[in-house]
Amino acid sequence: MSDAGHVFIVSGPSGSGKSTVLREVFKRREKLYFSVSATTRAPRPGETDGVDYWFITDERFDEMVEKEQFLEHARYVKCSYGTPAEPVREKLREGFDVILDIEVQGARQVKSRMPEAISVFIAPPSMEELERRLRGRSTESEEKIKLRLETAKNELSEAEKYDHVVVNDDYMRAAGELLDIINNA
Repeated sequence: MSDAGHVFIVSGPSGSGKSTVLREVFKRREKLYFSVSATTRAPRPGETDGVDYWFITDERFDEMVEKEQFLEHARYVKCSYGTPAEPVREKLREGFDVILDIEVQGARQVKSRMPEAISVFIAPPSMEELERRLRGRSTESEEKIKLRLETAKNELSEAEKYDHVVVNDDYMRAAGELLDIINNA
């Protein structure tokens, strides 16, 4: 293994359990860096600026796009998301493996710029389970839930383009599978 780390692109529909799986992976693995994305959406209850996301204004986001400060950026459910490039480059130089938790649009951008990046799609066991998880959050309107479900159908059609697909039917098992992918890179 070289001193430079690897980039792992992790995508999946909202409600697929990416965050839960990733939390478990970080408990089990050192020298792993979670790339904090910037977003224009409002924080959900319990989310912390700079930890879960960098919560920024539309104007600041547009400025960062103009200055090419994102590794990737995309619009998703009427909000903008992007991966600040410099922290990722810095951690790779330090030998960390870097996890990018990004949507499929951003994943395509990163993969085109960094073909060596390893892409992993976290899939729900079924659309019914995905809907149950989204409704169980009790954080979004019916309109947003329907939009997320429609978006999920489109995202699931992209899963076959990823290097790996992990079905999150049990988060501990899914975390173990993702950890195996990371450790074997």
